[in-house]
Amino acid sequence: MQPAPEAEAPIGAVQPAKPVARRPVVRPVEADEAPDGPPCPACGTPNLPGRRFCRRCAEPLQPKEQAAPLPWWRTVWPFRRRVRVRSGRALRRILLVLAVVGLLLVGFLFLPAGRMLFEDVRDKLGGTAEISPTGVTASGAAPGHPAGAAIDGLTNEYWGAPGLGSSLTCTFDTPFRLVGVVLHTGASTEPEEFRREPRPVRADLVVTTADGTVHEQELTLNDKPGEQTVRTGISDVVSVQLVLREAAGQAKGRPIAVGEVEFFKRT
Repeated sequence: MQPAPEAEAPIGAVQPAKPVARRPVVRPVEADEAPDGPPCPACGTPNLPGRRFCRRCAEPLQPKEQAAPLPWWRTVWPFRRRVRVRSGRALRRILLVLAVVGLLLVGFLFLPAGRMLFEDVRDKLGGTAEISPTGVTASGAAPGHPAGAAIDGLTNEYWGAPGLGSSLTCTFDTPFRLVGVVLHTGASTEPEEFRREPRPVRADLVVTTADGTVHEQELTLNDKPGEQTVRTGISDVVSVQLVLREAAGQAKGRPIAVGEVEFFKRT
C-alpha cells in the first residue's frame, strides 16, 4: 500500500530585492611629481602649463598688466575719458591737431585786431597826460589870430581860419600814444562871445604815425561853448592835422574861430 502524498505548503508573497550600490574601484595613487611649469607669482608653487589659477593658493597665474600712465593732456577734460579699442582715437588726434593749427592761423590773421584791443584796454585802465606839440603851422590865419593861439593853453584867444578847407597841423618830435584830443571851438567860452564869431561844426582829424601811416577820422562838433573830447587810440603819432569842413554862423570876411586844441598821451 503506497503512502499518501504530503500536502504542499502555500506560497507566500515575495519581497523585491534591495538594490546594492557598486563599490567604487580604488586605483592606486601615483607619487605626486612636481609639474614643470611657471611658478605662482603669489606663493611660488610650480603649476602645469596652461593652468589659469595656482593649484595651491588659487591666485591667477597670468595677472593683467597694469595700464601705462596717461600723458598729461589725457588728464584734462574732455580727453581724460576712457577710450575703447578701435573707437576713433586716431581720428580724434587728427581733429585735435587740425584745431590747434586752425587756432594758430586765426590768431596770426587777427593779430592786428587783437593788438588794437589790448592797447584800447590799456588806454582805459591807464592814466593820461597832456602833451604839447613842438611845432604848429596853419594853411592860413586871420590877422591877430595866428596858429599858435590854438595851442597856447588859453581859451580867450583863438586861431582864425580864413575859410573852410583851412588846416592846422601840429607836429611832435617824439612818437607817442595819442589817447584823445580835446577841442574848444569858438572865440570864447562865454555864450554871447561864442555866438558872435563863426565856429566849426564839422572837421577832419588826420593823424600820421612814425611809419607814414595816415589815420583819418571825421568829427561832428557840438555848436556850444566848452571842451569836446575825441577819443583816438593811435600809437607812434608824430603829426596831427585838423581840417575844417563846415562852420556855423559863418559870415563873409569873418574868420572861423578855433579856441584851443589839446593832445593827451597815455602814461
